[in-house]
Amino acid sequence: MAKHLAQIIISGAQILGRAFAKTIQNEIQASQQAARMRQPSHTNSDAAATSLSGISLQEAKQILNVADLQNAETLAKNYEHFFKANDKLSGGSFYLQSKIVRAKERIDRELQTVEANSRKDPGNGE
Repeated sequence: MAKHLAQIIISGAQILGRAFAKTIQNEIQASQQAARMRQPSHTNSDAAATSLSGISLQEAKQILNVADLQNAETLAKNYEHFFKANDKLSGGSFYLQSKIVRAKERIDRELQTVEANSRKDPGNGE
C-alpha cells in the first residue's frame, strides 16, 4: 500500500514539475516577444526622452489635454490650471500634480529636440 502511495506521489510531482517548467518557458517566450514588438516603435531620441521622464509623448499630451505642441498658450494654460487644481493645499493629489509636472517636462524636452533638429537642418522647406 505504501509503495503504491509513494509511486502516485512521485508521478504527480513529476507531472506538476513538467507543467510548471513548460509554463515558465511559455512566459519567457511571451515576454521576449512582447519586448521585440515594443522595440521598433520608438526612435532613439524618443526612447531616451521617454526613459528620462518615465512618460511617453502621447501620454504627456493626454495628461495636459493638448493636441498641438506648437500652441504654447494652450499648453501653458492647461499646465497652470491642472497644476493649481491638484495642489495639495486645496485638496488635490500630489501624485497627479507630479504627473502633470512630468508631462510638461516631457513636452518641453520634445520641443527642445524639434528646435535642435530644425537648427541642424535649416533647409527643411521654409
